[in-house]
Amino acid sequence: MELKLFQKGFNYSQDGPGNRLIYHLIGCNLNCPWCSNPEGMDFTSEGFTLTVNEIVEEALSCTPMFFDGGGVTFTGGEATCQPKALQQALIKLKQNGINTCIETNGTYKNLKELFPYIDHLIIDLKHPDEATHKKLLGLSNNTIKENIQLASQLHNDLLVRIPLIHGINTDDEIIDMFINFFKSTNYNNFRIELLPYHEYGKDKWKKCGKTYTVKDANVSGKLRLHIEQKIKTNGLNIART
Repeated sequence: MELKLFQKGFNYSQDGPGNRLIYHLIGCNLNCPWCSNPEGMDFTSEGFTLTVNEIVEEALSCTPMFFDGGGVTFTGGEATCQPKALQQALIKLKQNGINTCIETNGTYKNLKELFPYIDHLIIDLKHPDEATHKKLLGLSNNTIKENIQLASQLHNDLLVRIPLIHGINTDDEIIDMFINFFKSTNYNNFRIELLPYHEYGKDKWKKCGKTYTVKDANVSGKLRLHIEQKIKTNGLNIART
């Protein structure tokens, strides 16, 4: 089996713990207007392929670099848009003693099947309201919420990330909706990380021939601290990686 990618390389701590070999898979089923990797959004994007065996061989050759609890992370695009090959890669990496992580938008209906092969699971929740989520990003958030619910009960290392976009999901009313959802889960079993908006992908949108529509979306440090405190006050666990 093969995985189609647009990028690979090492990164420290931001894509799971420790120093990690990151594989960026092509294709995504959401249309986030602030995406920092627009070159990986389209399923027809140019890239390269690696077989599952090639990925395992490469990871094994890199084991001296996996310090501080590092390993292999699959991200995107959306890694679960290539589910069969992804599952095989995760299984074989685990069989070879390689620590695994995936960063996902949580829309894959069978995500639970991958839990046994994922050491560190990172799921984004971009907006708590279903109608708004569908209007902004193209899909309902129902499956995302179901997967967070399941992972909160069944996975022992879950990190839920919220990309903070001013004017989209930072108002107190919306933060309360996030909190109310999280409190319906087994919330003591995971952490929440807030990721303030950045423009790192803006120039790449232009290079990809896409129109970047996000404006005035920056989040101040003061607002981030306010939201973190609001979340903590409700008994939820905050993380910063």
